[in-house]
Amino acid sequence: MTDTRSSPRPLLAAGVLGFALGGFFDGILLHQVLQWHHFLSLVPGEALRDIRMQILADGYFHVAVYLIAALGLWLLWRARRNMPGDGGRLLGGALLGFAAWQVVDVVVFHWIVGIHRVRVDVPDPLIWDIGWLVATGLPPLAAGLWLARRTPPPGGGRHGTAVAASLALLVLASAPVAALPPAGMTTTLVLFRQDLGPDAAFAAAVAAGGRVAWSDPSGGLMAVDLRDGGSVLELYRRGALLVGSATATGGCLGWTRMRS
Repeated sequence: MTDTRSSPRPLLAAGVLGFALGGFFDGILLHQVLQWHHFLSLVPGEALRDIRMQILADGYFHVAVYLIAALGLWLLWRARRNMPGDGGRLLGGALLGFAAWQVVDVVVFHWIVGIHRVRVDVPDPLIWDIGWLVATGLPPLAAGLWLARRTPPPGGGRHGTAVAASLALLVLASAPVAALPPAGMTTTLVLFRQDLGPDAAFAAAVAAGGRVAWSDPSGGLMAVDLRDGGSVLELYRRGALLVGSATATGGCLGWTRMRS
């Protein structure tokens, strides 16, 4: 065991994992459960405002978070021989990474780039942005700074490996949770290629063993009931871009509510 002051690798790995956990938290709560915004909700242009493009962008967002999580796990594995005995500083690094996600998301994506806000359907979205940043960014930032700066206990502590393993397990657990559809759902939203056309998309859903329960006017986005053995793989083979119940898409479609 070595102290993190002489080896920054474990702290870097913990920070990247915390950053990924912030992304999972954002995607699961704001994109899926509350559905307060899509990743590109405020991007101008008719093509990008299309619901199919919005949901596709959410899927790419989830994929990006998975890649960040994979990078963090790889860094943690690389740092396994330099794991500190003091688990508090390692946990502090993860909390700082979590807080960093909230700051980057609000400051960069909400205010500088302006592609979405915490809530896009309210008269004053700035209040929600600030409230979200205060509620989810400041507490982990304060706790992370305190843990990272505190004096290690005599002997360096013995919890570094346990904290590192817990962080890895938390990330590995968050990834499939982000991909889970709502409980009891047998109907999933399927996003087809734009050039496929409504007739071909309908035929693809039927050929995959599904029953079309709903479709947007273009036929590019459908709610397909797969309870009778429908095949997600066949949907992809026949032109689907994203399937809500498929793990690889981050589950963003499975949680989307259809509003009249």
